[in-house]
Amino acid sequence: MRDGGSNDDSGGLDDAAADGTGPGGRLRRLRAHRSAVFAAAFLVLAAGVTIPLVLSGSDDSSEGACHRLPASARALADDPGAATEALDPGDDLAGIGAARKLLRHEHVCGDGAQVLGHIVDGATRATGPGRPHTVAQARAAYAVASAVNDIELPEGLAPGMARMVAEYVVDAGRDHSWAWTKARGPAAGPEKARPDADGYAKLGRFLAPGEAHAVFEYADSSVDADPDIEDLVEELSKDPEAFAILYDAERAGLAHYLERLTDDGGDPDFRPPSRPDSSTPTGWPDNDLEAIADRVGTLMKYRAEYARNRTIPDLAAFDRAVRRHTRGTFRPAGKQLDSRPAMGDIADRPVAGPMEGDLTDGRHQLFTVLDDWAKERGVPVRRATAMKQQMDNSYVRALWLRLF
Repeated sequence: MRDGGSNDDSGGLDDAAADGTGPGGRLRRLRAHRSAVFAAAFLVLAAGVTIPLVLSGSDDSSEGACHRLPASARALADDPGAATEALDPGDDLAGIGAARKLLRHEHVCGDGAQVLGHIVDGATRATGPGRPHTVAQARAAYAVASAVNDIELPEGLAPGMARMVAEYVVDAGRDHSWAWTKARGPAAGPEKARPDADGYAKLGRFLAPGEAHAVFEYADSSVDADPDIEDLVEELSKDPEAFAILYDAERAGLAHYLERLTDDGGDPDFRPPSRPDSSTPTGWPDNDLEAIADRVGTLMKYRAEYARNRTIPDLAAFDRAVRRHTRGTFRPAGKQLDSRPAMGDIADRPVAGPMEGDLTDGRHQLFTVLDDWAKERGVPVRRATAMKQQMDNSYVRALWLRLF
């Protein structure tokens, strides 16, 4: 298996020890972050950085108060280009205060939270089907994820935030804990998506040419920027519509991934390394499929935890709501595809039919797709069995990691 080494030190990622983020609830870390947030805000003001008036609103610092979204901010919901410009923090993150000013509120008046969700979706979404994300959109997604770190989202914002995570399903799904990943900026340009001579790409497999990527791994203590996608997904999982959006994105991602593998379940871009090592054509597919199973298992873990602690007071009602919002079933194509669609099209792929079986049995939903794919593509039984076992191990491990 590749160790991810590279001599290229430009762009979004490099080989070095990653900053670790320990598990724990979002609220438990809020107090520890507040002093850093205030210090960063002071630095922004001292530097003379102007926070646009369009993002100003009422103070919601007192208990029971709510943040009132001004009309100038509401206008961003109908102007995705202006929303991207407003939330793009720049390569040096000098403008990251704008995203905090807009989004860092746990209580928002009226329908303001839903409006914020539309702003986030518009600012970070590609401009249309088949269109790649721009660097500005990717940086805006980074700023949004960083801005809401460690807060409880106001009711109504979760679906819009979940659409952003789904829009960047590959970037949000990268394992940020591996020791060789060291982020070097909030976004990576399209050149970082190209495979190297050995067929390896740091940002992931089967990426669209010309697309920028949000690098959620990046942290910059000088401006207190440190997105935590896992914690964000945990927060979003309280909301049934957001849960359905995230679950759909992972299942769509599995279908997308499988249909690009070879008939042996291998990476078609793999090339024998210039220096012999332990790399194999199936090494990265194994890792990526385990990661998908891990994320689905984690979603189901959050669902169980929230039911147990009564955050979800009626689990049956929650599950019915999830099913209403779920788009359907996703199935891989019957033959290997060599297309490299833009990332936003992965989660938006058409459904193959209505949802079947127990929606909350994530393992069954994953394995049904894998088994059908293996049978239709004639994947050797030994290889298909190994793939299934690895996904099974990862799914169960995710369920048990914090559940007991």
